Amino acid sequence: MSPDPKYSINNHVKYDFLERIDIPSLVGACSEKWFNQTLCRVNDSVVRLGIIQGEFHWHKHAREDEFFLVLEGKLLIDLEGETIELSPHEGFTIPMGIRHRTRAPERTVILMVEKSGVQPEGD
Repeated sequence: MSPDPKYSINNHVKYDFLERIDIPSLVGACSEKWFNQTLCRVNDSVVRLGIIQGEFHWHKHAREDEFFLVLEGKLLIDLEGETIELSPHEGFTIPMGIRHRTRAPERTVILMVEKSGVQPEGD
């Protein structure tokens, strides 16, 4: 699946080991409605920063689980038949193979943890 141009998804690892990651500075510098940046690698996984407003498309990851942690705002995760609402400091894990869609009615800042080979747009 090719990335939608309204999503800014940056898969390159921005920070190496032993580098300080200043999330408030990254958030403050972002003017995009849907921004996703891989921050760092941890073993076989990556930590990604999402600064989002609006909705992502329905998708799934056949071989990877996905963890979301809300830092600011409100995240809605649509699953088949239900919607999970997350507030700051709440997290949720979606197991591999589950179709889902994320939405943010207001500017929302999240961290995601997933395997390093994941395609954020889904497979």
